[in-house]
Amino acid sequence: MNDPFLLAQIQESLAVKQRLLEDPVALATLQQLCELALRVYRGGGKLLIAGNGGSAADAQHIAGELVSRFYFDRPALPALALTTDSSILTAIGNDYGYEMLFSRQIEANGKAGDLFLAISTSGNSPNILKAIHTAKRLGIHVAGLTGTDGGQMARLCDLCLHIPATSTPRIQEGHILVGHLLCAFIERGLFAEPA
Repeated sequence: MNDPFLLAQIQESLAVKQRLLEDPVALATLQQLCELALRVYRGGGKLLIAGNGGSAADAQHIAGELVSRFYFDRPALPALALTTDSSILTAIGNDYGYEMLFSRQIEANGKAGDLFLAISTSGNSPNILKAIHTAKRLGIHVAGLTGTDGGQMARLCDLCLHIPATSTPRIQEGHILVGHLLCAFIERGLFAEPA
């Protein structure tokens, strides 16, 4: 493959991951996020995840890895992607408006001690911001995955991991990397990998 466009896309993706690897603040936040999620699971809590568009797909992807399996067979872990039930989404959207899509579900399914993972490349998605406020009111931990400056989420989340990029595709690639690291850390922390 010699197409310069494709090679440049790969280089851009690698550069974002390299910047993440060299950012001590981001790495410390990643460690804190993983440790918080592990504490939540050890305490009998669950993970609630939401985002819009590609971030909705990331929410579903991460939930799927936790409920099913990641590296090895083990008991299922409770994780809910708040992006999947078309009847719930359309009912809330119709009755309360799109901004309430996730906050109503957190109100219904969350409890104090759970973890809400809020995903927004801009950090300014109105329905994510409302969900963060609801989660905090209910005593639910809030961790955010955003882009470079974190938008409004940066000041609202308990932990906010900023992917060092401004391009939405590069930010999303960073988010799914973090999602995979989170799943691997949780799985390793809760279960001994079979020999």
